[in-house]
Formats: sequence, structure tokens, C-alpha cells
Amino acid sequence: MSRWRSCNILQAAPGANRLWQFDAKGGGFVLGREHTGASGEPLPSRFVAKSWTSLWQPKLNVAWLPPETVFLRVIELPKSNFEETLAMVELQLEKLSPIPVTQTVWTIHVLPQAPENLQTVVAVIAERRSVEEFLGKLEGQNFLADRLEAPLLDQLEATPASEDGAWIYPALMNGQSAALVAWWYGGTLRSLSFIVLPPGGDRAKTLKEQLAQLVWAGELEGWLTAQPKWHLVADGATAGEWETFLREGLGEPLQVVKPLPPGELAARTAHRAAAANPVGAALLPAEFSARYHHQFVDRLWLRGLAATGILYAIAVVIYFCATGVLGIKTGKIEQQVAAISGDYTNAMELKARYEVLKERQNLKFAALDCWKIVAEQLPPGISLERYSFSGGQRLSLSGTAPSDQINTLFDFNTAMQKARLNGQPMFDPSGSEPVNPRNVGGNVTWNFSLQLQPAEGQTP
Repeated sequence: MSRWRSCNILQAAPGANRLWQFDAKGGGFVLGREHTGASGEPLPSRFVAKSWTSLWQPKLNVAWLPPETVFLRVIELPKSNFEETLAMVELQLEKLSPIPVTQTVWTIHVLPQAPENLQTVVAVIAERRSVEEFLGKLEGQNFLADRLEAPLLDQLEATPASEDGAWIYPALMNGQSAALVAWWYGGTLRSLSFIVLPPGGDRAKTLKEQLAQLVWAGELEGWLTAQPKWHLVADGATAGEWETFLREGLGEPLQVVKPLPPGELAARTAHRAAAANPVGAALLPAEFSARYHHQFVDRLWLRGLAATGILYAIAVVIYFCATGVLGIKTGKIEQQVAAISGDYTNAMELKARYEVLKERQNLKFAALDCWKIVAEQLPPGISLERYSFSGGQRLSLSGTAPSDQINTLFDFNTAMQKARLNGQPMFDPSGSEPVNPRNVGGNVTWNFSLQLQPAEGQTP
């Protein structure tokens, strides 16, 4: 039972449909909601339909078979497990079934009351064609049953057999008054039989004749060993009608017992269906069960694909909306750019002119700084004939000196390379060229170049 999260019980009566939905709580089922609708009207999908949540919260759909489609037979068998009991009943099915076995669907229900070493088994037999017609009607109401059950079994178990006798359960069968008669003797259920009253005529007399035939059958089989005591399991108008017939027909005392209310009966059916052995015979034909399962899987796939398509469509709509919004923003920005493009061009031109002027200013001051350092470091007796400041970065010097002043030239070159301006080195030693003296007559010609240190943020 623990694997079921909810259970629906459907009573498809000629006048109206009643649906009880139970929720699994505390090891049992608790009534969650109840729905009543017109006969043949589609049931609410939110109650009976299965969706993705049914994969981890399984739902059990159970329908009550109409009593006119069900045959009940009682047999006693040696106590055994369910599979062996099922096999023993199958061997006797030809004798138990009122119709050919190939045209039936059937299952069994083991009653808890039984003598030692024996078990009382109720064989539930239904005509396949009637069951298929019933399932077709349910499909038209959006109800795909997982199990078919006979509620008379739950009513039978709920009525305690305190003494030997017959318990009569009135019911409607194809619009006619009918009843299930359960015979209890020796604390064991011995027989189950249906009686039907005609729509007219002396109904009390007909009832008496049918009950007399059942009594004779019990005497012949040997289990009816004493005069039965009669019990009527009914309430309301039904109890009044049947009590009149029985008292007139039998002329014997009659005890009236209240039956289970429909809601409690549905709860018992839910508990029994959820705890039923999943392996074995069932009133629901196997091909219907397989088809319903395939329909459920196909429906999940289709819904999954539909959901994926909807999400994809939403994503596409969001994408195009976002693209449209960005396009509008881009257009506005382009308009703003076009509006300020003239001002921007003028500003860039002014900036370029400023940079040129600034560079000229820097070069002018750099040339003057270099000339100042040369004037300060030039030794006496050394003549400077050429002073060149090119590219704003390289200082080239050349001149003449007496032949005995070569060392002084080298000292002059070293002093220039170490010269500092405002505490910072003026020249880059790695980019400078050493002094290059050459003898010409009685004098020496010389030249060397110096590389200025690059300005901050400027590559050399």
C-alpha cells in the first residue's frame, strides 16, 4: 500500500456517478474529496487523470463493477499461499463459472474467517464482453481504471456473522430489485446467491419461492443443518420495502442490520485494492491494462514535447523582444553619436593640435636643457663645432680638440651620460654612443651621441 499516494473509487450508477478520492495517510486511506456528477458525464481530469507527478506519486483508479455483471462463488480450499490458491481455483473454474471460461475474467478474494487448515475463497467471475462494454463507458468519462472491484465483497466482510443464518443485501440489477444472499453456518461462509424480484405480481410469493430453493440446495449439499435465521442488511426506504416482502413471504422473525455508508464502503475497497497481490488474475483484462499504460506513457511524451515547444517559443519571443529593445537603444545611441559627431571631430582635431604644440614645447625645452648641460660640462680647450638635436630624443655633438686632450674627451662623454636634471638622469646610457676621436693633422676630431630618457608614459 505504501507505493500508492492516492486512490480514486468510482461508482458508475445509472442515475449518477460518485467519485471518492482518498489520500494515503498513516498506513491507510483518508477521504480527501467527493464528487457527484450525472451519469455518463466526463469526470474532472484534476481528480482522475495521471500526469508527470504520478511517476513519484502513483495514483490508483478503481471502478466498482455493477452487481449484475458479477457472479460470486464460494469454495473451501486447503490453506496455502496466494499463487497456489489461485492455481487451485483455476482448476475448478470450469465447474464454478456459469459461462464458458474463455469468455470470462475472474479473480479471487480470501476471507479471513475460516476453520483450521482450510480457507474460504470467494471466486469473482464476470463476463468479458460486459466488462469490456463497462470499460468503454468509463473511457468515455475520462476514467482509465487500474482495477475493477466488486463492492459486495467489502459489504460482506463488514457485516459480522454472529450466528448461523442468511444475510440479505438488497441491490439494483438492471433496474430491478435484487439481493445477494450470504449463508453463514458454523462460522463459515457457505454460499453466495443472487435473487431477483419481478417488477410486478406477487413479489413476496416469488421471494419466498427463491429462498426456499436456496434452502433446499443447502440441505442437499449438507451444510444447512438448522432452520436459518434471517438478517436484512439495508436502511431507509430499501429496508422498509424488503422487510415487508420478507415478513410476508417468510412469516419468520427478521433482524435488520444497517449497511456501511457508501463512503466507508469505498474506503474499504481502496484499502483492499491497494493491498491486493499485483500478480495473479484480475477482473481488468490484461490488454486494457497494457493499453492504458501505453496511453499514459505516450501522453507524458506528448506533454513533454509540447512543454518543450512552448518553452522554446517563449525563449524565441524573449530573444526577439530583447533584440528589438537593444536595436532601439542602439538606434538612439547612433542618433546621439551622429548629433555629436561634428563636435567630437572638432574636439579630436583640437586635441591633436594641442598634442603637437605640447610636443614642440617639450622639444624646445629639452633642446635648451641639453644645451645648458653641454655648456656646463664642456671642458676648456675643447671646441664644439656641431650641435644637433634630432627627433626630440637624440643629441649629437662633434668638434675638435688638441691631441693631448683625448682623455678629457672621454671624461666629457662620461660626465654627459651621468648628467641629471631635477634629480633625474637626463640620458639613457644604453642608447648612447661613445666618443669617437680621430687624429687630423695636429688636432683630434671627435663626435658622440646621447639618447634622452623617455618621458613618463612614453616608450623609448
